[in-house]
Amino acid sequence: MNYSVKKIGQILNATTQIDSKIVTGVSFDSRKVKSGDLFVALVAENDGHDYVQQALTKGATAVLVDDRHQIDSKIPAIIVSDTLLALQQLGEYRRHQINPKVVAITGSNGKTTTKDITSAIMGSQYKTFKTPENFNNEIGVPLTLLTMPDDTEVLVVELGMDRPGQLTTLSELVSPDIAIITMIGEAHIEFFKTRENIAKAKLEITKGLKSQGTLLIPYDEPLLTNAQVKQNVQTFGQDIKDINSSSSKTIFTYQNTRFAIPLLGRYNIMNALAAISAGILLHIELKNAAEALQHFDLTKNRTEQLTTSHGVNLISDVYNSNPTAVAAVLATLKIIPATHKYVVLGDMLELGEQAASLHACLAETVINANVDGVYLVGPLMNKYLYPILQRRFDSAHLHQYETDQLAELIKDLQTLGENGDVILLKASHGIHLENVVNALVK
Repeated sequence: MNYSVKKIGQILNATTQIDSKIVTGVSFDSRKVKSGDLFVALVAENDGHDYVQQALTKGATAVLVDDRHQIDSKIPAIIVSDTLLALQQLGEYRRHQINPKVVAITGSNGKTTTKDITSAIMGSQYKTFKTPENFNNEIGVPLTLLTMPDDTEVLVVELGMDRPGQLTTLSELVSPDIAIITMIGEAHIEFFKTRENIAKAKLEITKGLKSQGTLLIPYDEPLLTNAQVKQNVQTFGQDIKDINSSSSKTIFTYQNTRFAIPLLGRYNIMNALAAISAGILLHIELKNAAEALQHFDLTKNRTEQLTTSHGVNLISDVYNSNPTAVAAVLATLKIIPATHKYVVLGDMLELGEQAASLHACLAETVINANVDGVYLVGPLMNKYLYPILQRRFDSAHLHQYETDQLAELIKDLQTLGENGDVILLKASHGIHLENVVNALVK
């Protein structure tokens, strides 16, 4: 990014002042501003306009502000009616200026992992940029567009969703060539009420999908395979052979090519096949895709494999959680070779009026996982799952903690298990089990 204030004003059809300054980056957090940044004064819980001077002191070249706030005439500024809308318009401009092939990914689970896998595959033949961390909302997506390098050939962008209409906005913003829906689960069912409504909202990703573009969907999800979509639709997930899992990787054969991914679980095979299918559409050779997937960067806390100081293997999957995701990761835990296995389950959030039944229904899944100990965290787990598990586990093997008792949980887990044993941690991000993970691997 290398725009003058004047140029940004022209892109946004906005008023500018001191417009000769050059902008080389963008930030909406005054604490993280770098020299050359455009500071975007967003109005949310905090009003970014209150931090304009702090941003300038940190090195911001200019500020993007709205016309309802008074700005000193000596400050380099672009003045608009809505700073969030302007940020999105600027991101959209850059998307079309650089004009990479865009792969957009959404889904109830697996979108971040699929983003990472897709980026690795595309990077085997193209200059590829992907969504940083989890920048997948109305702010994060335009920031992704504005921070991608000028020579980007393929952009892999993650699109999040927690309400109807959101994916329409994001899809139209990035105008994808390929769209992927990883799966339909229960995430955000508090707001959508049914999986059918979730599927309908996920299909909004096609609103911005180019008319000649392709939608990739799992072959075994009728809520998607039966949907009416104008663009080309392809399925993924079928015709896999010779699946073999170990404690550190999953191996499978697809189109006569052997793949080995450093991830656990059959659900990650689906994520990999979504990414491989996107690669095929962009003419990635399967041998290159297979080589790329042997080692790649995985976003933190997505089925991340770690080790404690005394050799216990941790599986950290603590960014989000819902019944489908819990069942999938527990099925993976069941087949991992280890002398002892333990599971830490935190509350699954945003399940609304179905929270009670969906927490209780985990009981059979937990029991079938054949674990040696269960550690429950949060009021929902303790109220709805704990009483059922009490029928199968004694007090030495079933434990419960409130969300403000993570220190006690850490203390109990620090001496749990021996070299080669496994502890799985799974919860919604609001439970903050990442703090437990960090303490265990210090």
